Amino acid sequence: MIKELKADLKVNNKKDPLIISLLFTYRFGNWIFYHVKTPLIKQLLTLVYRFLDVIFVRIVNNAQIPASCMLGRGLRLPHGGNGIVIHPKVKIGDNSTIFHQVTIGYKDTPTKSFGPPILGNNVFIGTGAKILGEIRISDNVKIGALSLVLTSIPPNKTAVGVPAKASY
Repeated sequence: MIKELKADLKVNNKKDPLIISLLFTYRFGNWIFYHVKTPLIKQLLTLVYRFLDVIFVRIVNNAQIPASCMLGRGLRLPHGGNGIVIHPKVKIGDNSTIFHQVTIGYKDTPTKSFGPPILGNNVFIGTGAKILGEIRISDNVKIGALSLVLTSIPPNKTAVGVPAKASY
């Protein structure tokens, strides 16, 4: 937990209490979710986490970043958690950047429900982008602002548009 938090703070504004509170709360909850095994201690720490999550993540930062999602080291949030919504089963690799108003999650249709996306390392997600469905965003991908990504993107590409198409 400490190594990941230090890597996160290194790439973000270390003096911004909003970003610090958001990242600490997420990393603390993630540590509880995946590493604490004793049931009673896990329940007590989960209560503390849920309190911190409501105050610092949901109310103060206006975000939904659950402890069960897997966010890699060096997560960069240039505008804090402002409007970021991440599904609990999403996996994001190391050194990724997520701008404000981004949604990463499931895609449901009337007949079928698709799983959450998996994002690789060094992924850049622009303002207001939506990444939906059981897709793979490979390493070193850039997703443009306000893009709607519904298909997998190969490595070292840029995806823009509605629906987004890989280019370059």
